Amino acid sequence: MTGFLLSRRGLTSSLPSLRRYPRTYLRQIGSGRNKAASQYSTASSPAENGKNDTKPLPATYFPNSETSTQKPSPRWTALKTAKPFSDFLTDTFNRQHDYLRISITERCNLRCVYCMPEEGIELSPPARLLTSPEIVYLSSLFVSQGVTKIRLTGGEPTVRKDIVPLMQSIGDLRRNGLRELCLTTNGISLHRKLEPMVEAGLTGVNLSLDTLDPFQFQIMTRRKGFDAVMKSIDKILELNKMGAGIKLKVNCVVMRGVNDREIIPFVEMGRDSPIEVRFIEYMPFDGNRWNQKKMLSYQEMLTVIREKYPTLEKVVDHKNDTSKTYRVPGFQGRVGFITSMTHNFCGTCNRLRITSDGNLKVCLFGNAEVSLRDTIRKANNGEPIDEATMNKLQLLEAADKAARINEEGGLVDERERELLEIIGMAVKRKKAKHAGMGELENMKNRPMILIGG
Repeated sequence: MTGFLLSRRGLTSSLPSLRRYPRTYLRQIGSGRNKAASQYSTASSPAENGKNDTKPLPATYFPNSETSTQKPSPRWTALKTAKPFSDFLTDTFNRQHDYLRISITERCNLRCVYCMPEEGIELSPPARLLTSPEIVYLSSLFVSQGVTKIRLTGGEPTVRKDIVPLMQSIGDLRRNGLRELCLTTNGISLHRKLEPMVEAGLTGVNLSLDTLDPFQFQIMTRRKGFDAVMKSIDKILELNKMGAGIKLKVNCVVMRGVNDREIIPFVEMGRDSPIEVRFIEYMPFDGNRWNQKKMLSYQEMLTVIREKYPTLEKVVDHKNDTSKTYRVPGFQGRVGFITSMTHNFCGTCNRLRITSDGNLKVCLFGNAEVSLRDTIRKANNGEPIDEATMNKLQLLEAADKAARINEEGGLVDERERELLEIIGMAVKRKKAKHAGMGELENMKNRPMILIGG
């Protein structure tokens, strides 16, 4: 443990040095790039516009050696050095997608009723799934365009045998601008792999837990494992006391007549622990037998909580947050609501998804997908790319080049240009918002386990 803490402290102490690496994006040839760049140009002065009646701003607005002795603020420096966000990851509603979720397996060690059909799913042949080198390559390419947060999902990502070295490779992308490396998990196996994951750069865990009753847990997941999940939660809290800095969120899908009576016990998890519990409205996916009568709206959940804790208060949310966050005064933890069904947050969506078989989904509820896997494998005659082939094709070098090209000038390689154009076209087709509740119920889509949580 001592060795772990030393290495963790070393990692933590090195994080500020990441500012030395400027975030770089691909230079796109065309008007779209110039248009984005124009948003950052300096406006004409009043004198240039023939207007002299504007009062001059105080010198403190212009921190430089001539007008002020104050050191420029970090915010000012960031604004001065900011680069236009990649046009490939910006949709027609000017939403900038800097958050990528990658499903790294279809397999899971639970069978949750809202996620997997009772009869199970037909797993894809291994050759159709993304290999680890392909996942790292795609991660590097997206980071080169401005993605700062990557979340690994499943299935259950911890069942993948090479999950730790995979995370280490993705964690190395901090040199190109990656800031957060997160995991969505059911927690069954997490406690056994958590320490090396933190060393690899893990910064956040979303842990799925829908009941605090061990017997109800077996009913909802069709498997045992409640004690293992609680052990993982305790392990995260223990490591955080030692400085691990893992953002822990417990996700609970609320279903009327199934686990809605446990809302208050979940809230009270945060009384003495810094846990954010997020209640999720029950959503329809293929095979989960969704029924509107089973869906409990977040307004109904709020009412339940306020009956017990009337002082529950709203917390200011970040513009890209998927949840509406609250807190009970005196509690260490917080409470959030993911309101996909009754109050969508599509207007500020910054998320893209890659399925385990290599398809890009621009919306969780959309059924439109485009294959990135097939384009990557063109250079290998359509075959999966292993580490030796990745090195031979110099995939990571090409992705790094895309990350540097805005600084050095030049053109991105043809393979990366084709991939980015495919990604850009898919992002541009993203709709303003997903379909309504009635349409979603009847829309053909993958089971949740095949999309990635």
